[in-house]
This record gives sequence, C-alpha cells and structure tokens, in this order.
Amino acid sequence: MSQFFDFTLSGLGAGTTYALVGLGVALVYQVTGVINFAQGDFVMLGGLGCAVLHEAGTPLWAAALTAIAATAAVGALLDLVVVRRARDADGERLIILTIGASVTLEGAALLVFGPDSHFVPSFSEGRAFEVFGAHVVRQYVWCGVATGVAVLLMWLFLTRTLWGTAMRATAMEPEAVRLVGVSPARMSLLAFTLAAALGALAGVFLAPLQPPDASVGIPFGLKGFTAAVIGGLVSPAGAVAGGLLVGLVEAFATGYLSSEYKDTLTYGLLLAVLLLRPTGLLRRASVVRV
Repeated sequence: MSQFFDFTLSGLGAGTTYALVGLGVALVYQVTGVINFAQGDFVMLGGLGCAVLHEAGTPLWAAALTAIAATAAVGALLDLVVVRRARDADGERLIILTIGASVTLEGAALLVFGPDSHFVPSFSEGRAFEVFGAHVVRQYVWCGVATGVAVLLMWLFLTRTLWGTAMRATAMEPEAVRLVGVSPARMSLLAFTLAAALGALAGVFLAPLQPPDASVGIPFGLKGFTAAVIGGLVSPAGAVAGGLLVGLVEAFATGYLSSEYKDTLTYGLLLAVLLLRPTGLLRRASVVRV
C-alpha cells in the first residue's frame, strides 16, 4: 500500500507540471482557436533561463522571476510575429506554424544555451515528507503549491476582472465583442502572454527535479496537449484535471511496468479519448438545433 501511495503522490506531483502546460494550451485555444504546439517550449525556456541565470550568480528568486517575464515576452512575440500575421489562415496552417515556431525556439535555445543540461537547487532543503508511509520529495510540494496558486489566480482573473471577462466573451463570440470595443487581437496577445508565463512557471518549479536542456520542449508540449484534450480542450479546469491524470498514468506505468511504457500508455489514453469521447472526459458534447 505504501508503494501505491508513493506512485500516487509522485504522479500527482509530476502531473501538476502537465496541468500548467495543459492550462496554457486550453487558454490559447479557448480564446483564439489555435492549438499552440510551442507551449512546451515555454516550459523549456523558463527552466533553462532560471538555471542559467542562477549558475551565473543571480539569486534563485530573481532568476525565476526574470525567466518567467522573459518567456512571457517570447509568448507575446509568437502571437505578434507568427499568429497574427496568419490570423485568416485555416486551422491546419496555424498548427503547422506553431510547430515551426517550436522547432525554431528549440534551435535558438541550442545556440544560446548549448546542448547540456543545467541545474537548479531544490527550493528548500531537507528530508522528504512522509505521508501514509509514502515519501514525497519537497520539490513536488512546491510544484503542487505553485500550480494551485496559479490556477486560483487564473480563475480569479477570468471571472473577477474586466480583462478576464473580455477574454471569455471573445472565446464565445469573437465577432460580437468587436461591437462593444473589445479587440480579439489584443485578447489573443494576452492569452499567448499568460500561457507562456504559465509554461515558464512550470519549467522553473520542475527544474530542480528534471534538469532542463534545449530538447525538453516538444515532449512537454505533447504532454500538455494530451492533458488539454483529455480535459476537453476548451476547459481550463479540465486541462488541470487532465494533467494530473497524465501524471498518474506515467507514475503507475513506471512503477508497476517499466518507464518504457509510460509514453505508450499516455498517448494510448489520448487516442482512446479522441476515439470514444472527443469532447474530453470532463466536457459534455453540445447539441445545436438548426
């Protein structure tokens, strides 16, 4: 039983990172209709930026904030330089553009940071916590707290602020919001910026557990997309739940089978959801009467 709790808690800890990546994917898709496959590269940039700055002597908290802010700026540039110029293109072209942006960001990171992994110390030293006989690494607790705070702040922003209301209105009726003075292009810029910040936040808190390098972006992007699809793609709450589920699947696959099977089972779950419930596990299919 303690082994089961070990796998469960480690899976939930890793799943918090996928939840943040999936939340960014869902946020961008809900507002713009674009599936951003460069979301995982924001995780890479956040983690690498924090690690490199800290190795250069910057205090850890300052390195983390700087990396998140710089990555958010990259997200804004992605919208301004790539997505906005092809706003009238079909969905397939926009997906290809984000894939191209992902490859470009990975290549740029290789040139700037090199191919080696970089290291970030744990945010707090000490022995792992013991819960029901299972041991929880302290950094996973930091990941869980960061995800919880980020999700709460995102919910408050979307439901309690004028900008958040405008974003939700844009997601529902992009043409109608123009009549009341809301710019869908500006909401798209805000969505990409927030999504990049969420990805960078995940990268910063994950860096002590998985030392980042320039190649981690694409795998994280795929896991975040999987989390978002499982949760319903246009549902931020569903994306968070999907990320936790992906983390659990990976943990149990690694613990009871082998780490070689974790990706197979994760993407097998994605395939099953797409075939059996394409609207996601936590979203009901809507019926429109014409």
